[in-house]
Amino acid sequence: MTDPTAEPTRVLASGDHFIAPGLFVDALETALRETAPGVRLEFRTQTTPWPHTPFGPVGNVKEASGTEDELLEALGDAQVALVQMAPFTDRVIREAPNLELISVARGGPVNVDVPAATRAGIPVTFAPGRNAAAAAEFALGLMLAALRRIPASDAELKKGTWRGDYYAVENAGLELDGTTVGLVGYGAIGAIVARVLRAFGSTVLVADPYADPTKAQADGVELVALEELLRRSSVVSLHARVTPETRHLLNADNLKLLPEGAVLVNSARGELMDYAPLPALLESGRLGALALDVYDVEPPPADWPLHRAPNVITTPHLAGATRQTADRAAAVTAAQAAAYLRGERPEFVVNPEVFETTGAAGRGPRS
Repeated sequence: MTDPTAEPTRVLASGDHFIAPGLFVDALETALRETAPGVRLEFRTQTTPWPHTPFGPVGNVKEASGTEDELLEALGDAQVALVQMAPFTDRVIREAPNLELISVARGGPVNVDVPAATRAGIPVTFAPGRNAAAAAEFALGLMLAALRRIPASDAELKKGTWRGDYYAVENAGLELDGTTVGLVGYGAIGAIVARVLRAFGSTVLVADPYADPTKAQADGVELVALEELLRRSSVVSLHARVTPETRHLLNADNLKLLPEGAVLVNSARGELMDYAPLPALLESGRLGALALDVYDVEPPPADWPLHRAPNVITTPHLAGATRQTADRAAAVTAAQAAAYLRGERPEFVVNPEVFETTGAAGRGPRS
């Protein structure tokens, strides 16, 4: 029987204008209602300014929103944090001695100093696949928009220009049916993109040293080296994570391998490409079109060279922006926290070694 005098678990729900704090609160209460009804929760909330204010580096973490001082004030003596963008820096972790778990609603906890959390014995969880469907659909939309000149045609027509010359064979676009498309990275997002491309009739190449060959064969895609993918693909789309090995994975040396007029799509991470050679590649026609949702600097400055380059489509980092993504992220994040509070090991832990050190799975409910 639950001890009614036991103190409740103090939980910070730190959201923003995409994943509202209330989504975390509702999701955690729902996750515990049937599986651990005796767990008492005391919520405090925080709303960081993203996306109305772009994220960026805060302290020693990147892609964060808000300040360390604001987060520390919101945390107080909270034991569990469900978080989207708040900056869990080394300083924040050191100055929050009651903190036991950081559950992050993102595919990677880039706004958390994971080594600092590990040193403090705090497990950090994440939400893989939260935006896989949304990001895959957006990448496909960028491909189609670039291949068929949809944004340019729309802009011209609104200015009163009827671009009938786009029907001339030298200006006409390409179909995905019968086109070879190269995917750089084959995680959850890349696999969805490949499935849809195969339905369109595309030949799909994949460059990913960690891809499972058995899965690739079953999915009907061909695993190749990056250089071969670039030589053979009329369309290239990026779906990799940023690591020291993948930073500037596409650069001046290998981009020149692309066939004349190739289309390049990046809706993954700006750091995957060196953006410096892209204007010249567009001017020369080596790149027929470029579609970007992510950038080396976000937002790109007003004098950014690609603003003036031909055949460029740009969107403001919107690939994951769907209502379903927000709901799914909150649910996955809450499920990790609920498992911990039930005394179980969460499914998605980025630093599982903290459990090996303590010999425990989760803290377990207070009863």
